[in-house]
Formats: sequence, structure tokens, C-alpha cells
Amino acid sequence: MGAKRLGKTFTYLLLSFGCMLIVLPLYITLVTAMKTPAESLRSFLTLPSGLMLDNFDTVISHSGYWRSFGNSLLITVIVLCGNVLIMPPLSYAVTRSMGYSRVFRVLYYYLLIGIFIPFQVKMIPLVKMMSSFGLNHPVGLAILCIGSNTCESTFLYVGYMQSLPSEIEEAAYIDGASPARTFYETVMPLITPILATSLIKEALWIWNDFMLPLLILNKNEYFTLTLFAYNFKSTDNTDFGPLFACYMLQMAPMLIFYLFAQKHIIGGLTAGAVKG
Repeated sequence: MGAKRLGKTFTYLLLSFGCMLIVLPLYITLVTAMKTPAESLRSFLTLPSGLMLDNFDTVISHSGYWRSFGNSLLITVIVLCGNVLIMPPLSYAVTRSMGYSRVFRVLYYYLLIGIFIPFQVKMIPLVKMMSSFGLNHPVGLAILCIGSNTCESTFLYVGYMQSLPSEIEEAAYIDGASPARTFYETVMPLITPILATSLIKEALWIWNDFMLPLLILNKNEYFTLTLFAYNFKSTDNTDFGPLFACYMLQMAPMLIFYLFAQKHIIGGLTAGAVKG
């Protein structure tokens, strides 16, 4: 009994420490965003003397903020639409065909291999390819992100679709439905949990990604919010208030989005882990 209580205590302490590692940076970012320069230099941990929103106004009134916000939103929307249009049909074809077709089986394992290739290995070839094709702009980056996420998305969709009983589709075929109609009217409603999981995961990745935009987008008018936040500082000194307000505005949409969507991530991954 004592060992069990000790183990539970250790677990709670470990979880509390983990929560502190997450909450403390968010707390520092939020309170610093509402401080004057003097208060920021005095201490990062103390609360601001008042609710100062001028720092947020400084960021929002910047000429590049809304342009960068629009670029991030455009890239995210294109990638999510590409996921919905491409990944489910591709994964469905692989799932139902790789049991008897060597071509689809090889395709599936080929896509799985792509998950294990480090980004650093393909970084320089990707940059050269995008430059040679003239795709150094937000739409080109969105196309690259769709391709980069094909391997992982296919893995998630196939793992989930393998848990769906094929008898439902066979009944649709007996009723005279075509393969396309069977997929869109029978299978698509059943894969809503993993579809939501994949879209949420991609939205968080695309919105917060820094490395790909840094490598691909080489003009100020193409900057995303992450690049805007990275460059939002003076060359002579740094005013921490507006800088942290910029970070907060960049994080806020995805923080709110994740708070409402996290149950779909957990539900989708849990359902896809159990085969029927």
C-alpha cells in the first residue's frame, strides 16, 4: 500500500513538473506582452502594473502583420483542402488493394519509408527544387507541405481504415453503387474521427512551422506569421513588450483552436489504434 501511494505521489509530482514546463513560458509571454520596457527589464516573472494593450496595438498596426497573417491562413487552408481531397481516396485505395496487389503494397511501404527520412537529409534538395520550379511563394510552399505530409497522413488513414468492416462496402456494391459513390457516401462518414485528427495535426504544424517558410519564402511580402515574429525586432535594441505581444498574437489562434479540438485528436488516434 505504501509503495502504491509513493508511486502515485511520484506520478503527480512528475505531472506537476511537466505542467510547470508548459505553463511557465506561456505565463512569461503573456505578462511580458502587457509590460512597459522598464517593467520587462526589472523582472520577467512579476505581474504588470496594469492591463497595457498598447504593445498589441503596436504589432497589429505594423504594415506587415496582416499580410503575414493572410499568408499563414492561405497556406493552412490550401494544405487542409489538399489533405481532404487527396489523402482519404489514396489511403482507401491502398487499404483495400494492398492485400492482393503487389503494386499497392510496395506503394504503402514506400510511403512508410518516407516517414523515417530526416528533414535535414532532404532540406537542400527541396530548396533547390522549389527554386528551379519558381515556387518560392505561399502557394508553392502549400504544395510542398501537402507532399511532405503525404507519408504520415497515409499511415494514419490506412491504420484507421483497416479497422472498418469491408461488409459495409460490399453491401453498397450489391446495391449497385460505384466504387467512388461507395467511398464518398459510405466510407467518408465513417472516417470522420481520423479525418479531424489529421486536419487538426496539420493545422498546428503549418501555422507554427518556421523552418520551411524560412527556407522557401525569400521575400518580405511572402512572410508567414512565424517569420514576421522572428523579424519583429529593432536592429539596435529589443523592446520586449511588443516582441512578446507579437509572439502571443502568433500563438493565440492555434492555442484557442487546440483547446476546442483536442478531444478529436485523442478520439481519432484511440479509435484508429483498435482494429475491428
